[in-house]
Amino acid sequence: MPRTALRICPLCEATCGLTLTIEGTRVTGARGDRDDVFSQGFICPKGASFGAVDGDPDRLRTPLVRKDGELREATWEEAFDAVAAGIRPAVERYGPNVVGVVLGNPNVHTMAGALYPPVLLAGLGTRSVFTASTVDQMPKHVSSGLLFGDANAIPVPDLDRTDHLLLIGANPLESNGSLCTAPDFPGKLKALKARGGTLTVIDPRRTRTAKLADRHLAIRPGADALLLAAMTYTLFEEDLVDTGKLTPHLQGLDELRDAVRDFTPEAVSGACDADAATIRTLARELAAAPTAAVYARIGSCTVPHGTLASWLVDVLNILTGNLDRPGGALFPQAATDRTPRPAGPSHGFALGRWHSRVSRYPEAKGELPISALAEEIDTATEEGEPIRVVVTVAANPVLSVPDGDRLDKALGGLDFMVSVDPYLNETSRHADVVLPPPPPSQSPHHDFAFNTLAVRNQVRYTRPAIPLEPGRMAETEILARLVLAATGMHGADPSAVDDLVIGQTLGKAVKEPYSPVHGRDAKELAGLLTGVSGPERRLDMMLRLGPYGDGFGVRPDGLSLERLLAHPHGIDLGPLASRLPQPLKTRSGKVELLPQPIADDLPRLRQAMAERAEGLVLVGRRHLRSNNSWMHNVPALTGGTNRCTLHIHPEDAAGLGLVDGQAVGVKGAGGSVTAPVEITDTVRRGVVSLPHGWGHDRPGTRMSHAAQDPGVNVNQLLDGRLLDPLSGNAVLNAVPVELITKP
Repeated sequence: MPRTALRICPLCEATCGLTLTIEGTRVTGARGDRDDVFSQGFICPKGASFGAVDGDPDRLRTPLVRKDGELREATWEEAFDAVAAGIRPAVERYGPNVVGVVLGNPNVHTMAGALYPPVLLAGLGTRSVFTASTVDQMPKHVSSGLLFGDANAIPVPDLDRTDHLLLIGANPLESNGSLCTAPDFPGKLKALKARGGTLTVIDPRRTRTAKLADRHLAIRPGADALLLAAMTYTLFEEDLVDTGKLTPHLQGLDELRDAVRDFTPEAVSGACDADAATIRTLARELAAAPTAAVYARIGSCTVPHGTLASWLVDVLNILTGNLDRPGGALFPQAATDRTPRPAGPSHGFALGRWHSRVSRYPEAKGELPISALAEEIDTATEEGEPIRVVVTVAANPVLSVPDGDRLDKALGGLDFMVSVDPYLNETSRHADVVLPPPPPSQSPHHDFAFNTLAVRNQVRYTRPAIPLEPGRMAETEILARLVLAATGMHGADPSAVDDLVIGQTLGKAVKEPYSPVHGRDAKELAGLLTGVSGPERRLDMMLRLGPYGDGFGVRPDGLSLERLLAHPHGIDLGPLASRLPQPLKTRSGKVELLPQPIADDLPRLRQAMAERAEGLVLVGRRHLRSNNSWMHNVPALTGGTNRCTLHIHPEDAAGLGLVDGQAVGVKGAGGSVTAPVEITDTVRRGVVSLPHGWGHDRPGTRMSHAAQDPGVNVNQLLDGRLLDPLSGNAVLNAVPVELITKP
């Protein structure tokens, strides 16, 4: 007989609750959990396809170890023996920085990916750390770090209560939201309009989100920061600045006014391709709204001035008094956040604490630009040894990073590589060891990262819906054993990793005067933790020490794992609330409106006012039924609109003599690809668009469905040299390309 089980969807940032139908050990259906405290039954095509994702026959089921040049099935013991033999000698001979660790986007969608990579990095001591953040949201982390002193203090729009929402470079009707965890984002936008609110969308494409807007402004790609700077100027010039209750928490207001004095609407109009009157209207409407929020995403991050654009988003929220107020942009409070410390000056945020070896790119948030990974492997310098060993966890940088061809070759020349990945894909095919995690139905789930970005405070946890199959190993145990093998503790019980973290965390907590367990015995507290596994005990600890926790008995009505398990649909912790000044960790203890790195980068933005792009420029796009490259291997999530086509405006197509379906070459600084044309007026003139995550045509992979319709890798058009200088984020949008028609 079929049974049902609850599961939080791990396939995008919306984190919707699912009710799975299970027959034996197979997921045969998925629907929205109507009783979920956060998503209330909402589901998208990805969640509805959970069973197909979970049961993909191409998922690896046993480890692979390279022998005589060929990857062959092996036991878990053989695999971890090979990992220890491949990593430790290199570290001991050359030092920890010869190990490059690459973390992909799916890490933030799993418990294991949240809990164990930080332990791996700390144990290795390597500075060669690369993640998907630098082809995505790193500008927002950097701007938040500079403004608020904490790179993870990211305000999110209060979607349920705002009167005016301004979206820039975001398409949540396709993405379901990003850096803003909101189940049923489309429904929330429709509710905004139904209650008389205003939705404005700024995007060079007329996306599904833009079609819903009251106003859509199709600016020139890459001009986001200029537009926002001109809006900021207008607020000052027209005396529309009203910081209200924020005023005591602000530093640098006068300096900010001086810094934007050159960015008049008239001065930026040409570069933005938006008339000055419209820019002034945008600023006036924002200031006049009872409550408002500005929200920007990947379209404004992956451009030459990504950090400046991200900074100006929060500047506008601040100048209109909408930061940290209901209906504006607020700081969420996740249940597993650290115990809130008293407000006051702190350590602040620093950039460039070290640099990459070859191009001397500065570190940001402990990471180097992932665009530099290939050169850090294949280029010799006098600055130290190149990367000789690579560890990838849920990452496919050959497709997700500029100039995948170069990285593909570089990975082939490594001394050793290990991949934690369910697929043999374009990157993991180079590994000497592949460690496959089980499908999501066989894993527990709690959203550590996304709850810090949620539009409503809540907490949910689901245990595995299906027991581990024989021969499988839990992803948490895989990563714990990887930590041990990579740090010279191979063969130790994997529970030692969790015990170490618990001991260190509680040891610090009992010494913190503001902690609910201050002065207590750490070992005694560890003995009070509940849970059937090390990860559950760590979750219990974080909940009990967190802002809503029971403090190990101090607050009887507080959170613990035991209480959470008694609420299988989650616990609602209420709407977002004002929190300043507590989240601030700047050296001044205030919001620092004009940090020096920002001020130093503004001359570059001034220069951009005079720039006029000639020819076509490229932008990416998202599909509702896709998130990462591996989803192209699921038949239910491909086809229809989810195709790798080149969008081009009808007038541009006519000028080049192109017709629908025609194959056309696209040439950029990093190379060229050929894709079929799709003529559409949803892109503005002068812009072409290709989706990301395609290019499944390399030999040696085991992704059979994706290989049938491989598409092309849009990132091969980029050579990896164009980065946002403050964050190291790759510039993926607003890059010039040339179309080459086939005879």
